Amino acid sequence: MNRFYLDVHALQTVPPSNLNRDDTGSPKSSVYGGVPRARVSSQAWKKATRDYFKSQNLLDPSELGVRTKKVVEVLADRIREHDASMAEVEALELAAEVIAATGLKIEVPKRKSSAKKSAAEGDEETQEVLPEAKYLVFLSARQLDGLARFAVEGSADIAGFLKDKENKARVKQLADTRHSVDIALFGRMVADATDFNVDAAVQVAHAISVHRVDNESDYYTAVDDHNKDSEPGAGMIGTVDFNSATLYRYAALGVHQLAANLGEGLQQDESKVTPVRRAAEAFVQGFVESLPTGKINTFGHHTLPDAVVVKLRTTRPISFVAAFEEPVRGDLGGHMSEACARLAEYIPDVERAYGDEGATLTWVLRVGPNTRKLADIGTESRNIGELIASVGQAVAERLEKPE
Repeated sequence: MNRFYLDVHALQTVPPSNLNRDDTGSPKSSVYGGVPRARVSSQAWKKATRDYFKSQNLLDPSELGVRTKKVVEVLADRIREHDASMAEVEALELAAEVIAATGLKIEVPKRKSSAKKSAAEGDEETQEVLPEAKYLVFLSARQLDGLARFAVEGSADIAGFLKDKENKARVKQLADTRHSVDIALFGRMVADATDFNVDAAVQVAHAISVHRVDNESDYYTAVDDHNKDSEPGAGMIGTVDFNSATLYRYAALGVHQLAANLGEGLQQDESKVTPVRRAAEAFVQGFVESLPTGKINTFGHHTLPDAVVVKLRTTRPISFVAAFEEPVRGDLGGHMSEACARLAEYIPDVERAYGDEGATLTWVLRVGPNTRKLADIGTESRNIGELIASVGQAVAERLEKPE
C-alpha cells in the first residue's frame, strides 16, 4: 500500500490550569525558541484520546483494548464469561497458564508491609495475591476472547494441552492478531517479548504554548465549617501551581500503518477499508475534542480548539510548530489572532517548499473572528461532524485507489 498520512494541527486556549504536572506538582514546561513554554506531554493527550473513545462511544467496546498489569485477573473474568460453571480459582489458574504460554512474563508481586500485616492477621482479601504481568500489557477485546476460548477448550488438562506444538503456536497467534483500534493506533511494546510489538500508526507531539509562559502559584485556604468565633484562622492552607496558555497541538496518523495493523475487518462482512476509515475518524475527533483532566476539579479548564487544520498528504508528516519558534508576543492583549496569522503565512510557504500540492487535501475548522486568516488555507467545515465525514471519505477513497 502506498504511504499517506493525516496531519492534525490545533490551536487551543486553556485558562489557568494544571493539565499535566511534573514530579514537583508544577505544570510541565520546556524551552523552545529560547523562552519557557507551557507543555502538555504526548502521553497525557494520548491517554485523554483513548478515554474519549470510550466516554463518547466513538468506537464499539469490542474494537478497544485494555492496558493493565492485572492481565491474569482480566482473562480469568473472560474465561468465566465463556464458562459460567467454572470456579474463580480454576479460572485464575487457567488464565495464568495461558498468559505464561504466550511468552508474557508474570509474577506474584511483592507485598507491601501493610498487606503482609493484614495477611498475617487473617484478612482474607489480602491473603491471596494474584500474579500480574511484570509490565503493562495491552490486549484487545478480541484477543482476550480468543485466549479465553482457548483456555476453556484446554481446561481439562491445560498443561498437557499447551505441550502440543500446534497449541503452543496458536496461543501466541491469538495474542498477536486481531488488534484493537487503540493498539493499532498507539502501538504496543513488550521489551522481553518483541514478537508482540506493534508499531504505532500515530505520533503525537508534546503540545507547547505559542508564547512565553511562566508558571504561577495559587495560595489557598479552607475554612473549618465547625469553627467557633473564638477559633479564627484556616483549617487548611496550601498552594497549587498553574499556568494559562494558547497551545499548538499536533499529531500525525500513518493511515497505511493503521491499515496494516488492523489487517482485516473488525466486524462481520465488512471490507478492510471500513474499519480503517472508522478508526481514522475516531482518532481525529478524539484527538481534537479530548482534554487531559489534571486538576480539572480545581480549575474547570473545559475548552475546545479555536482552530483545527487537517491535511491528508503523501509526503512525510510536517509539523507547523516552527511558525512559533519566535514566540507570539501578544501585544494586542491575546495570542490566538497572531498565532492564526502565523500559521496562515507559514503553511503555504512550507507546503510550497516541501509539500505535494497536487496530492495534498486540507480542511479547516475554526471558531470566531480571531481565526479568520485561516479561512483560505483549505476547505472550511461548518462543524466537527462535517470535518470528520470529509476526512473519512477522503481516507476511504485513497485506500480504494489501486496502487
